[in-house]
Amino acid sequence: MAKTMEPVNVNEVSRISAGTVFKGEISSPNDLRIDGTFDGKVYSKGRVVVGEKATVKGDIICQNVDFWGTMHGNFYVKDTLALKSGCTVEGDLHIKRLQVELDAKFNGNCKMISEGEFDKVVAQVTGRPVPQAATPAAAPAQK
Repeated sequence: MAKTMEPVNVNEVSRISAGTVFKGEISSPNDLRIDGTFDGKVYSKGRVVVGEKATVKGDIICQNVDFWGTMHGNFYVKDTLALKSGCTVEGDLHIKRLQVELDAKFNGNCKMISEGEFDKVVAQVTGRPVPQAATPAAAPAQK
């Protein structure tokens, strides 16, 4: 069965353009594209795309990542990290799924995590509590 992807509204994609240097922390409920230089922490509930000439120093915490650039930091990815041909990553991966193309460079540790482990890591890294799923009411005892 083919997996359908939700269409992305381009007006809801945040962007750090080529030539832009950003230092700090970004928190976004939407997708994010980085083509410039970013130094800090990225937290996105969507997809993060890092372009070929982009440089990131810090952590990326998100749903999915397509990575072509250079990274000195850690990934915390709820679903899939795709390391594209020509990218360079110096840091640790905490991910559910990993896709690596030929000529991608990675130097660090890789830990495959579940969604529950991701939520715990996000709480630790961001300092934000993770909302707990509602627990179903106990079934009445049968006589």
